[in-house]
Formats: sequence, C-alpha cells, structure tokens
Amino acid sequence: MTKVQKAMDLITRGVDEILVEAELKKKLDADKPLIIKAGFDPTAPDLHLGHTVLINKLRQFQQLGHKVVFLIGDFTGMIGDPSGKSATRPPLTREKIKNNSETYRQQIFKILDPNETEVKFNSTWMNEMGAADMIRLASNYTVARMLERDDFNKRYKSNQPIAIHEFLYPLVQGYDSVALGADVELGGTDQKFNLLVGRQLQETHGQTPQVVMTMPILEGLDGVQKMSKSLGNYVGINEPANEMFGKIMSISDDLMWRYFELLSFRPLDEINAFKQDVSQGENPRDIKFLLAKEIITRFHDVNSAEAAQADFTNRFSNNAIPDEIPEVDINVDTHGMAISRVLRESGLVNSISDGHRMIKQGGVKIDGERVLDSKQMLNAGFSGAMQVGKRKFARVTLIINI
Repeated sequence: MTKVQKAMDLITRGVDEILVEAELKKKLDADKPLIIKAGFDPTAPDLHLGHTVLINKLRQFQQLGHKVVFLIGDFTGMIGDPSGKSATRPPLTREKIKNNSETYRQQIFKILDPNETEVKFNSTWMNEMGAADMIRLASNYTVARMLERDDFNKRYKSNQPIAIHEFLYPLVQGYDSVALGADVELGGTDQKFNLLVGRQLQETHGQTPQVVMTMPILEGLDGVQKMSKSLGNYVGINEPANEMFGKIMSISDDLMWRYFELLSFRPLDEINAFKQDVSQGENPRDIKFLLAKEIITRFHDVNSAEAAQADFTNRFSNNAIPDEIPEVDINVDTHGMAISRVLRESGLVNSISDGHRMIKQGGVKIDGERVLDSKQMLNAGFSGAMQVGKRKFARVTLIINI
C-alpha cells in the first residue's frame, strides 16, 4: 500500500464527502505539509463531543505531519451563522465571544498537540477590512447563488426574512480560506455551502482551491437531533467524569456504533470485532463500557475512567443511590401532593403528564422501590430519594406550607 493510500485510509474514516477526492490525493502526493483549516464560532463556552468529530479529524492530519489551523471565528460569531436556521440568528456580543474563545483555546488541547497547532482568530484580517474592501468581497457572489443555499431558499420561499448581513457570513468564512491559504477545510455537512464559497474565492484570488471535507453531524444522546447544549442532549468535554460516563452509557445500543465510528480512536477492525461479539451474544453494555472509558480517559485520565465505571456499576447494577444528589424542599398543604406533581416540582420531569408516563413505564423509584401508581399521594413531611430513569435523582422533602 502506498504512503498516499495509507494516509487516505486514515483521514477518510467517517467522512461524509470529499470535494474533490482526486485533488486531495494530488495534494498528499506532493509530499509536503498541507494547511488544514477548521473554523469554530465561539457561540457557547463549552465544547461537546459533537465538536470533537472535526477536532479528531484535525488530529489525524497532525499525525500525518500536516499543519493544523484551529480558527476561532470571533468576527463571524458577531455576524451569526445562518446555517440550518429557519430565522435570523442573533449575533453575539464582543465580550461574550472573547470569553468563549478563551475556553476553546483551553479545551482543544485535550485532543490536539499544542506544539503543532496554530490558533488563529479571523478578526485578525477582517478588522483590517474597510467598507470598500467588504463591498469588493461581496461583489464576488450573486444573490441568486446565495439563494441556492437550502436554508436561504426555504426561508425565501416561505416569506421568512433574510437579513443582508446573513449573506456576508459565507463570504467571510470563505475569505478566511484565502487569508490562510488553506489546502483543506473541514466542516460539518451543514457547512458545505460555506466551504465551497471558500473554494471559489480562492480561485478568484489566484490560489489553488482548497479541498472540502464534510463530516457527519453527531446525533445527541436522544439519537435523533444533533448534539446541542440548547437541546440538552450533549456530553460536554469539561463535564465531571461520572456525569460524562453516565450520559454515554445512556445512549442506545444502535447509536453506540455511530459514536465508536466518529469518536473512538480504535481501529475499525477492532470495532467490527466488537460488533461480531455482540451479534454472538455479548452484552452491548460491556462494549459501551469500553467506549465510555476511552472518552473519559481522553478528557480526564485513566483513573477517573475506572472510578466512573465503578460508580456507574454501583449505582445501576446494585440499585444504589448516589451519595451526592440535589436536595429539594417543596412547600405543600396538609393534604400532601400527588407524586406526579412532586416529580415536576422537583425538576425530575418537565410536566405532570411526563411524570404519569414515567411511572407507567416503571421508570420512577422512591428510596430504590419502584412506584406503581401515578395517582399516589405523598404526605406532608415526606422525605426520600426519588429517581427518574437511570440518571435523574433528587432527595425531596415536603414541607407544610404554614
């Protein structure tokens, strides 16, 4: 197998699309370090596992000796990325972007080699642009081409407003590739349009166009919507080890394989062997333990991973209640309160109907004993450890409201 083919086998793992693959092979065949770019707008202070799909790919390029540029979009963040949005996205304040950017710098080096990573901010060159420069940049793209983009097209056809500044976002992201002289740009599948703008702008500026590599969007813990902090289906890479472990163990057995493919550094042959083991009767939970321990070790250490597994096993295999759980006091009258309402008031469920549903499904316990009647009343003065599902706990006390 040639050196280029070996490199292709590594960097194409889990990739959704490469535009254009022949160009990537040609760049690799030149046998010189390539400039690999990926941009992240600092829209929230914490990175989650969904973000690391791209960062893991940057790490693989680093292992092959290429130059990785982690681009923090402090300028584009103030525009607001319209990708996949059905409405105009509010821009962030400069102070918020500054604070979030600093946390990104701290977190990425849990994966990337700090000595081989160049962190850049696109405000470095965009702040130097005057109004005339921005107009010249805008002249490189037509409104018709912008409206070919799926989210813009849908909003236009449904008479949803599109602000002019939203058209500037893909242009600025594309110009970042010009400023960096990028050979390859990585992004999620929702970024394809923006990445292709970069190719065109590089050609316009006399540069060899970058290769575009799109990565799949990682589903969140629910297995349906993309991982997002706002949706609450995320695993933050700065979260405590026990919390990360419990969240990863909560994913479905089917979703586990998706996480192995996009998040694990294990060889594909080894992952396929795990699949074979499960098909022959091995408990998927034991394979999921390996995934959770690998990820916890990456963002904490091996001792934390071992301790998190022991804690998880103790809590859920032995029906034990964690030592540290939230304590909630609820004011009630002398008649007490229905258990479904207690669940809502304590924050363990979102609504009384959710409480009824979880009880009906057998997912509610008090002091380790399963609750069977959703109409059960808890008397004033009640105090006990309540559990919903596998990971939600609270020590609840009902206090008479005098």
